[in-house]
Amino acid sequence: MNIALKCSSSPKMSQDLTVMPDSSTPTESKSFILDILPDIPISNGVCSLPMQQKIDLILLAIEALELGGSEYMLAMAQELQLEEIIKNRVVLWRLRCTNPWRRSYNRNPLTLEQAKALVAIATHMTKRLTVAIRELISVEQQMREKQLPYEQNFHLSWYLERFRAHFRSRMNPRRAKVEFYLSSQTNINQLALSLLTQLLFCTGTTGMQRLWISLFDGEVS
Repeated sequence: MNIALKCSSSPKMSQDLTVMPDSSTPTESKSFILDILPDIPISNGVCSLPMQQKIDLILLAIEALELGGSEYMLAMAQELQLEEIIKNRVVLWRLRCTNPWRRSYNRNPLTLEQAKALVAIATHMTKRLTVAIRELISVEQQMREKQLPYEQNFHLSWYLERFRAHFRSRMNPRRAKVEFYLSSQTNINQLALSLLTQLLFCTGTTGMQRLWISLFDGEVS
């Protein structure tokens, strides 16, 4: 079951799988997508650990929203003609394991091109999930105001449960910050909810650029 796909039977939560750009522009699409995002000068031309962590957590939240999320990420890479960067499931996994919180931490940092590709995939997937994300954020606000437990809402509880399961299985509990989130359900729920807000930030016509620029907060002077 998934909030975007499983709930496709619900008119409120359904989203089309159509993505852009059109595959009729085979060689230019990849360059165009990557060129939309500016090359920001950073140390050694590679992403910092916090940047890598932020990208992976955003993708983790998308996986919690959508069953088969990793498969959709690969499909999106092909739709956006980024398969030269993200060739298969193993490559995608290695890129995401640049998150220092991961159990299988990959110490090879993301290049700016790889980070751009992941950001493009994340934002294009997020746009399809906009209705579901907005509804979850609205429900959470209402339940918080009424002081009701999140478990009373099926969709919100389902998202939080999936996020907690993904986080526990993939993150290294010996990392101090990971240990903090795992120490209580409230902590990890707040992380999951904050990521929903970040995903909403990615929607809109300039969502990809906004997310990209936000990753560099505190990274450049």
